[in-house]
Amino acid sequence: MSLLFETIKVFDKKAYNLKYHQIRMQKSIKRIFNKKRSFNLQKLITPPSRDFYRCKIIYSDKIEDISFYEYYPRKIESFKLIKSDIEYNYKFLNREEIDELFLQRGSCDEIIIVRNGKITDTSIANIAFFDSRRWITPKSPLLKGTTRARLLEKKKILARDIYIEEIKFMEKIAVMNALIGFKIINNFKIERGY
Repeated sequence: MSLLFETIKVFDKKAYNLKYHQIRMQKSIKRIFNKKRSFNLQKLITPPSRDFYRCKIIYSDKIEDISFYEYYPRKIESFKLIKSDIEYNYKFLNREEIDELFLQRGSCDEIIIVRNGKITDTSIANIAFFDSRRWITPKSPLLKGTTRARLLEKKKILARDIYIEEIKFMEKIAVMNALIGFKIINNFKIERGY
């Protein structure tokens, strides 16, 4: 059985952006298990206190587990470019391949996975670059994140292919996921890992 998971931001007893998590869960269940399921995430998520939590929902075609972990964001300022043909279209619980790539980061804080000469994602977040006019995010990320989906829908970011050669011209970088939102990194460093 293929287990999947969702990571949801919970702060002050409120769960954020549930619509986008719900959509991704329903699509994943339909595609992987060929079943139509809908969960009321609002009712399922009952945080223990008003702190900042990472709510982890593990599921198959049904909810397997719901856990809460206090959330402390890590500092990300340096990135190592890592080449890989990895496929991760669904948020599978098994992240061994991504974890192995992350171990190649050396002294950098995070990795940027490059597939066929194009930027995809970091190990924990989608990515965007500011090209002096607008924020752009890879058209073909490893995983279509919920924050990415929300920002694309609101036309705050634009999706297009981003080639390795282009990143030296980018002014800013941002990482985005359900927990950190859209975090801009002004003074970033990118190192080539190959």
